[in-house]
Amino acid sequence: MTRTANLRLAALTLLALALLIAWDASGGDLWMARMAGTPMGFPWRDNPFLVHVMHAGARNLSWLLVIGLFVAIRWPVGLLRKLATRERVQLASTVLASVLAVSLIKHGSDTSCPWDLKEFGGVARYVSHWSWGVDDGGAGGCFPAGHASAAFAYLGGYFVLRRVSPRAALIWLGTAAVAGLALGLSQQWRGAHYMSHTLWTAWICWVVGFVIDLAETRLQPKLPQPAADLHACT
Repeated sequence: MTRTANLRLAALTLLALALLIAWDASGGDLWMARMAGTPMGFPWRDNPFLVHVMHAGARNLSWLLVIGLFVAIRWPVGLLRKLATRERVQLASTVLASVLAVSLIKHGSDTSCPWDLKEFGGVARYVSHWSWGVDDGGAGGCFPAGHASAAFAYLGGYFVLRRVSPRAALIWLGTAAVAGLALGLSQQWRGAHYMSHTLWTAWICWVVGFVIDLAETRLQPKLPQPAADLHACT
C-alpha cells in the first residue's frame, strides 16, 4: 500500500481516538448501563442465548478460526491462496497478538464491571478507567472488553487482504466490526461491560493490526533494482 493510504488510515485512527475520548467524557457509559440494569442487577445476565451462544459459543468459534488461520499457513484455502506464506503468517499472528494485547491490559485494570456497581446490586462505586491505580471496591479486571476481542481481533486482517483484494478486505473488515459490536452489546446487556470497553477493544485491535502491518512492510526485503543497460546510450 502507498504511503498516502497509510497516512489516511493513521488520520482516521487518530480521529477514532478523539471520538473515543469524547465518549468517555460524555458519561454515556452509565447512561447505557442503566438501560439494561436495575437496582436488583441485570435481568439478562443469565439469559441462555446470551450466555451459551453469544458468549461461550462465539468464543469457541473464534478460537477455532484462529487455529484454522494457523493451519492455513501451511495449507491455505480460498482467498488465502493468493497470499504469500509470510502474509498468511502475518494474518494469523495479528489476530493472536490483538487478543493478547487486550488480555494484558485487562489483567492490569482496576476497573470493575457494571454488574459490580452498588447501583446495580453490587459493591463497587463507579470510577473511570482513566483513573489508573484507583480501586473502585470491586473485582477489577474489566477494561477493555475481552469478549469483544473474539471478533475485533480479526480487524487487522484488513491490512493483509487489501494487498490482494480490496473488496474482500472491506468485507472482512465490516464483518469483524459488526460481529465485535454484536458481542460487545450482548455483554453490555448482561452487565459485563460498558460501551467504552467495547469501543476501546476495537481501537486497540485495529492499532495492533496497523502497527504489525507497518512493521512487516518495513521489514520486507527490497527487490533488487535492475542493472543499468550499458548499451542504452549507444
